[in-house]
Amino acid sequence: MPKGIVPAFGWLLGYQRKDLRGDLAAGLIVAIMLVPQGMAYAMLAGLPPVMGLYASTVPLLVYALFGSCRHLAVGPVAMISLLVFAGLSPLAEPGSKEY
Repeated sequence: MPKGIVPAFGWLLGYQRKDLRGDLAAGLIVAIMLVPQGMAYAMLAGLPPVMGLYASTVPLLVYALFGSCRHLAVGPVAMISLLVFAGLSPLAEPGSKEY
């Protein structure tokens, strides 16, 4: 795939092994913070906590491949959870099977 479609190929070619330890530590810290945060935001939206795990990990993985900004924070935020709740509440009773 060309670098224009998957920007990760561009920086992977120039990645230095000495950066791996710091990157792994940063990734672990972000994961430790996002797991409970994602679960809490899902519960705020009236959804099962596992949905928060999906909302925490899938955008990060997709952005890691297709994103081009090194300084962008991608992940769940409270505002999105509240908007999901507001959008889904008229369709079904929060906490019900249909919700």
